[in-house]
Amino acid sequence: MAKRVVVGLSGGVDSSVAAYLLKEAGYEVIGLFMINWHDKTGVIDADCPWDEDVVFAELVAKKLEIPFHVVDLSEPYRERVIDYMFSEYQKGRTPNPDVLCNREIKFDAFLDAAEAYKPDYVATGHYCKKQTSNNKGMEIQHLLAGDDPNKDQSYFLCQLSQEQLVRTLFPIGHLLKPEVREVARAQGLASAGKKDSQGICFVGKVHLPVFLQQKLKAREGNIFEIPADLSQYSSEKQDFSDLEAICAPWPYVKEDGQWTGKHQGAHFFTVGQRKGLNVGGKTEPLFVIATDVKTNRIYVGQGQKHPGLYRRGLKIIPSEIHWVRRDLEMQVGESRFYLVRIRYRQALQEGTLHRTDSGLYITFKEPQRGVAAGQFAAWYDGEELLGSGVINQ
Repeated sequence: MAKRVVVGLSGGVDSSVAAYLLKEAGYEVIGLFMINWHDKTGVIDADCPWDEDVVFAELVAKKLEIPFHVVDLSEPYRERVIDYMFSEYQKGRTPNPDVLCNREIKFDAFLDAAEAYKPDYVATGHYCKKQTSNNKGMEIQHLLAGDDPNKDQSYFLCQLSQEQLVRTLFPIGHLLKPEVREVARAQGLASAGKKDSQGICFVGKVHLPVFLQQKLKAREGNIFEIPADLSQYSSEKQDFSDLEAICAPWPYVKEDGQWTGKHQGAHFFTVGQRKGLNVGGKTEPLFVIATDVKTNRIYVGQGQKHPGLYRRGLKIIPSEIHWVRRDLEMQVGESRFYLVRIRYRQALQEGTLHRTDSGLYITFKEPQRGVAAGQFAAWYDGEELLGSGVINQ
C-alpha cells in the first residue's frame, strides 16, 4: 500500500511541484491549504491575499487529481506567532516570525490538523533536505541546506525538532528554483508563473509601523547621532577580557551623541535599519546602531561602515538554546567551531560556540553587522544545521 502524504499546498509553485513529485514517486498525496490570517491592516495591497492563493492551490490539486482540503489555523497563528511578534517589538527586540511560523504552525498546528487524514508523512515546499542515519540503534534526522544557494531555507527551520523532522518530507530540496518552475510549466500547473510571496509568513508584505500600531502605540522620542570614532567607547566602556563583555552590545547613553531628530517610537526600529528615520542633511546615510525602549531613544551613525553597526559576538540564554541534533548538545565548559548565520541568506560565518552556566556565547572571526536581540542565530557543520537560539544580547 502506498504511503500517504499530506502536502501543505500554499498555492505557490514550490508546494505545487512538491505535490507533483510525491505523486510521481508513488505516494498517495492529499493537498491541505492553511488559512492563517484574515486581518489586512497594514498589509500592502495585492501581496499574499490568501483568498487568491487558495484558488491557485485548488487548481493545482485538480490538475494533479489529488484530494484538496482547507483548514483555518488563524487562531493558533495569532496566539503563537503574531502575539509573540508584537510582544518582542514592544520589548525593543527584533523577532523573526517566519522561524516561529515554521516551528509553531507549519510543523506543529498543521501536523495536528493533518492527523485527520491519517498520513504517514507531511511535506512542504521548503528548499532544504533531510537525511536519516542510525547511530547505535538510535535513528537521527539530519536537516541539510537546499542545493539552491539562493533559495536555501534551512535557516527558517532552525527550531525544528527530531520529532517534527521524522515525519516530514522536503521533495524539492535537491532542485534549483528555475528547475522547479520548469517542472511546473511542463506539467501545466497554474502556479508555474506565480510570483513568490514576500514579507511576514502568511501575512504578506506589510508597512511595519502601521502593522505594529494595531497594538503598539506611537511615542515621540529623540534620535542621537554617535560619532564614527568609537575608540573612546571600546577602551573606556567595554572590557574584552571575558565572553560577557565581548558579546555585549554597545552601551550608549544620550551624552555620547548629538541630538539629531525625532522619531515615533523606538520599538518600531531595529539595528541596521535605514528607512523611516526621516533625518536629512548628513554626509552619509544614517543607520540605527542601537535602540532603548525604556528611554525611548534611538542611536544612529553615519555610513555602512560605522563601527557601531558591528559586533564580535552574541549571547543566547540557556532556555533559548535549541539543538536539532540533540546527540551533539554541548556541555558546560565546552567550546566548538561551527559556521553560523544570524539572518536568512546571510553567508555562513566562522564562529566559535562557548557553553557556560550563563548560556551559549558565539564569537565570530569577523565582526558581524546588525546583530539584534530577538533574532535567531543558527549553527551548521558543513551543510547540516545542528541547532539555533534566540539572541538575548
